[in-house]
Amino acid sequence: MGRPQVTSTAMLMCSFGVAPATMQVLPVKRVMVEGKPAATIIDATPFVNIPPFAMCMSLANPAVAAATSAALGVLTPMPCTPVTTPWAGGSPTVQIGGAPALVAGTTCACAYGGVIQIVMPGSVRTTS
Repeated sequence: MGRPQVTSTAMLMCSFGVAPATMQVLPVKRVMVEGKPAATIIDATPFVNIPPFAMCMSLANPAVAAATSAALGVLTPMPCTPVTTPWAGGSPTVQIGGAPALVAGTTCACAYGGVIQIVMPGSVRTTS
């Protein structure tokens, strides 16, 4: 059985973020799933596809490390600035524009150590 297809408006969460974010998929591939643009594994551009997760709590983030140091070691979250890699995984059978379709259960890594997960894929009836 397939996993739900990820579309624009999917809810994402980072392991070091403090709030979920809504994925945005630009309608350039002209493939719609349940009325929303379908995502692929290359839809991982920070601030375009993956918005900030409010505040970041990773000490690997230089802003958090500096603020924590200034607060004498008390963890001080700072605004999230995602630095992401392409999504790991994707659909083994469905491709959109030459890239595997993004499906639920896929993860994306942030350079600051966070793991971004798909909390709600955006589609409920379409699987890949």
